[in-house]
Amino acid sequence: MSEYTKERLAAFNPKHDSFVGIDSDGCVFPTMEIKQKQCFHSEIIKRWKLEEIGTYVRECAEFANLYSKWRGVNRFPALLMTFDLLRDRPEVRAAGHKIPDLPALRKYVASGVTLSNATLKAAAEESGEAELGYILEWSNAVNANVARIVKKLPPFRWVAESLEKMARHSDMIVVSQTPEEALVREWQQSGMDHYIGFIAGQEMGTKTEHIAMATKGRYLPQRILMIGDAPGDLKAARANGAFFYPINPGREEESWRTFQAEAYDRFLNGTYAGDYEHKLVEVFDRLLPSTPPWKMNK
Repeated sequence: MSEYTKERLAAFNPKHDSFVGIDSDGCVFPTMEIKQKQCFHSEIIKRWKLEEIGTYVRECAEFANLYSKWRGVNRFPALLMTFDLLRDRPEVRAAGHKIPDLPALRKYVASGVTLSNATLKAAAEESGEAELGYILEWSNAVNANVARIVKKLPPFRWVAESLEKMARHSDMIVVSQTPEEALVREWQQSGMDHYIGFIAGQEMGTKTEHIAMATKGRYLPQRILMIGDAPGDLKAARANGAFFYPINPGREEESWRTFQAEAYDRFLNGTYAGDYEHKLVEVFDRLLPSTPPWKMNK
């Protein structure tokens, strides 16, 4: 955890009787597509020498990370899912490519530790597994790509207006599975970090843990809201008995405009629960399938 976040976390005290957790990539900033397609997926192809089946690698990685109910999942289970999807494709088998199973990574992901470069490095050193060291190199290369390529992208329209409005009535934190270093850089570059109590990245645990850490004993459940663009955000909200507001992938500006114009007011005045929230979540759920398009087409 950076000194910046340590200081902000230590100083976090409720100023209001309501709380809003906000995801970052793909929710506040249009960074999710560029990070995945230019930083993550190209590095998978390069590191595992999959250039010959690069089209299929990208299709599987995009489905796992962007266009399915697994959108927003931590990078390490997402890597496993990408390879599992590839292994299942007849085109890949026909090309004679053996897709790695990554048993050491599976064990690490299933261990229950916080999934981050720091814990992966510790697991690699403790186990002596060369596989984990290689994946750590991939993950570090991804972070370097992000720092080099993703710079000063403005937030979606209506985000700044929404943050300004919320700051008058609610305490807010960033709730994300992105590495903290990238989050701090992006929020500071946007000039919006002063609205936020503190920034919780992957190093501080899961999104469910982030919300619990910030809200337990501080707010009533009906005064807690999570804003996100992925099913994991909805899951984290529900695990904490909180409300959820979806930022619909591909309809981000429309989602933020509706939030700023009416949804946040409903949250504050107690009319958000029930049919209103249910209809929003229903639309959101339909946008993210669980079956890959290449299987649906068949």
